[in-house]
Amino acid sequence: MLDVDELKKLLEDIDQVAILAGERIMEVYATHFEVEQKADKSPLTMADMAAHNLIVEKLQKITPDWPILSEESAKIPFQERSNWQRYWLVDPLDGTREFVKRNGEFTVNIALIENHKPVMGIVYVPVTGVSYFASLNNGAYIRLPEQSPEPIKVRNCPKDHLIIAGSRSHAGESLQKFIAGLDVKTDLISIGSSLKICLVAEGKADIYPRFGLTSEWDTAAAQCIVEQAGGYLTDLELKPLLYNTKESLLNPHFLVFGDSEKNWSHYIDISTS
Repeated sequence: MLDVDELKKLLEDIDQVAILAGERIMEVYATHFEVEQKADKSPLTMADMAAHNLIVEKLQKITPDWPILSEESAKIPFQERSNWQRYWLVDPLDGTREFVKRNGEFTVNIALIENHKPVMGIVYVPVTGVSYFASLNNGAYIRLPEQSPEPIKVRNCPKDHLIIAGSRSHAGESLQKFIAGLDVKTDLISIGSSLKICLVAEGKADIYPRFGLTSEWDTAAAQCIVEQAGGYLTDLELKPLLYNTKESLLNPHFLVFGDSEKNWSHYIDISTS
């Protein structure tokens, strides 16, 4: 297990990798790029592959003995993956649909997983240059362009007004039922990619309920960030998400929240009934 200082030093190197990947993405963003479809009908662009190739190259130089699992190289059988105690989990371009829409709501996600848990995470926003990052027992931070990092923390839920983060491209009936079941005034912030999790981490949203399919690379980096900011990313039984425990790389439905004092399970029962 890497100690606190080792993780902190490594985080500095990986932060630069995320920034470089963001630069590759923005090079494509400035062009009239083509969009392909994967087998699952999700979009794929040159930016996804450019970021993937750069991240893999840099990570192999920094930590040559550690495996890398990326969205764009995900066909590694569980028989091989099950032997990994430590590995990189990467989404080179989280929010490709938002990239295609050119709304800026996409990120570079890089996480380090140890013993099935995210111990380091970076979420970098190429369009704005904003970076969220965290490592185990080191806290969570946001860095704006040309500024020093500032610590971020989740907030306690107000009694009379909740802010909900929701998917811009994947909102559904279950989310509407969840919101309708809340007993206070609510505002919904719709935004793409792992930025929804980061909103909870920095205290700008109280909860992000996700009742649709996601993959492990979509959540790992931001899970570390929200947890180190004092929050939670759990399945619907309120157990933290674990990684690389099964053949499928799909996540269960999950919740991201900052205040554990509120009885979120009550509202889950309403929305999923």
